[in-house]
Amino acid sequence: MAADEDIDPEATSPVVSTSKPRLLQILGPGLITGASDDDPSGIATYSQAGAQFGYTLSWMMLFSFPLMTAAQMISARIGRTTGHGIAGVLRLHYPNGLLQVIVLLLLVANTVNLGADLGAMADAVNLLLPGARPAYILVFAGICIYMQVFLQYTRYVMVLKWLTLALFAYFATLIAVHVNWSQLALNLFVPRISWDADYLTTIVAVLGTTISPYLFFWQSAEEVEDIAAHPRRVDLVDAPEQGKAALHRIEVDTMVGMALSNLVALAILVTTAATLNIHGMTDIQTSAQAAEALRPIAGRYAFWFFTIGIVGTGLLAVPVLAGSAAYAIGEARRWPIGFSRRWQEAKAFYATVALATLVGMALNFTAINPIKALFWSAVLNGVIAVPVMVTMMLVASRSDIMGKFAVRGALRGWGWISTLVMGVAVIGMIWTSL
Repeated sequence: MAADEDIDPEATSPVVSTSKPRLLQILGPGLITGASDDDPSGIATYSQAGAQFGYTLSWMMLFSFPLMTAAQMISARIGRTTGHGIAGVLRLHYPNGLLQVIVLLLLVANTVNLGADLGAMADAVNLLLPGARPAYILVFAGICIYMQVFLQYTRYVMVLKWLTLALFAYFATLIAVHVNWSQLALNLFVPRISWDADYLTTIVAVLGTTISPYLFFWQSAEEVEDIAAHPRRVDLVDAPEQGKAALHRIEVDTMVGMALSNLVALAILVTTAATLNIHGMTDIQTSAQAAEALRPIAGRYAFWFFTIGIVGTGLLAVPVLAGSAAYAIGEARRWPIGFSRRWQEAKAFYATVALATLVGMALNFTAINPIKALFWSAVLNGVIAVPVMVTMMLVASRSDIMGKFAVRGALRGWGWISTLVMGVAVIGMIWTSL
């Protein structure tokens, strides 16, 4: 995505131009997708991993990087090549029953996750500015709905890009604490596997947090949005001459986005390992609880940075969760969709965005336990991820759908490895939960 409709980052790519590209123009769907992966729910997962197991699970950040990068790159290529998001491709080429089940599960999981993120943001603000938690939830829900429904597409995208800066709060937090760098390096590069049920469950949780179906739907749909936003772009099936520049941009964008996502996750894990774990605080249920626990141990600066990061990443993740659900439902039902359309042109799409946000908000005012809700949303995400990833790999490999841009070679191999790992993770999740 670009800050300006008149500047196409693919046109300024080094593969088609000798001029140096502006990185902010090249980075878009992949950057926002990666940043939204570190939402308040993910922060809670990484905090728990660090608090409970210290530096031991840091190797998971290196292990998951090629897996999530391959999955996201393939989802982006599907959107850019076909001109349809994942739900649109499923509707055109696969049984309707499969599409409807996946979309329904995605909507439920996203709404629950969205509600938990709104609650976590409110809890974080409450740590800084004690007040009425329900009011904070209402304010954040209103801000997220306003950004998606009423902001011009290019401005909306730029807001999301700037919100990714919130992730750097976790690097600042890391600087503020004392880290045992030699112990970290040992655990980062030498994996230690334990067959303890809690250890395996945490591995599954980390994988489920980093490789989530809503991210696939979002990035593929945003590639389609970008075709509409840049008049010179055409889907690659109909304009194969644009392929070299487009695939290069997708590769750079996705790798940078996923690298940032995993570096932030590592920073969170290391921060809590270096503070909470060595002080015997091993049971962290929420991101706000992790921030509160840091205050007496790591000092007010670490606490402030960590807490501000929760709010910033929440403001980024909630629109992605609501938007990916709306894209999937809209494509499945053949609605006019996309944030590049005015709300009057895509009323059902924008209504879905608003409704998903409002329902997620409402969950915070019920008797539903947010921790249990997050657990079940993780289960749903894990279950959905496997058929979605299998379908993605089959679609990406079909020349009748992808033309000359069907995925081959190393990317295809990593895609199938990622799918296999997620399948094993789901089995592990079910086994350790029994």
